[in-house]
Amino acid sequence: MLSRTVLETPAGIRRSAMDLLARREHSYSELLRKLRQRGAVTADAEVELDRLVEDGLLSDERFCEAYVYSRSQRGYGPAKLREELRQRGVAEALVEQTLSGDEWDWTGLARKVFKKRFPEGEAAEPLERAKQLRFMQYRGFSRFEAD
Repeated sequence: MLSRTVLETPAGIRRSAMDLLARREHSYSELLRKLRQRGAVTADAEVELDRLVEDGLLSDERFCEAYVYSRSQRGYGPAKLREELRQRGVAEALVEQTLSGDEWDWTGLARKVFKKRFPEGEAAEPLERAKQLRFMQYRGFSRFEAD
């Protein structure tokens, strides 16, 4: 872990932020929170993060697209992703823009997830059907997308 004195300088804050970005994309809010946890002063961290945005090294849009791609490949739907991105501090408009993009086939993904978890198909009994619907809702798919 970095010592507190390293994160007291702009260069130290930038270096720490770039180390985190080298591992994976982060949202602005997420990176700010991590820097503050490591001892950076909020105002100094914001200045350095703004510079990273200007340099094109930090992008909420790029983070959002990478996050949606990664989590959708694991079988998570738009409702779950919307909530997870909101928790990571991504702007609502950006989340909606990303999730409504043409590259995402949420209905097809819902069918694939449903078939993988329930190869026997849709249950006839109400209790089993309710269990299936709860699973799909937990995964972030609405009732209608799972049909």
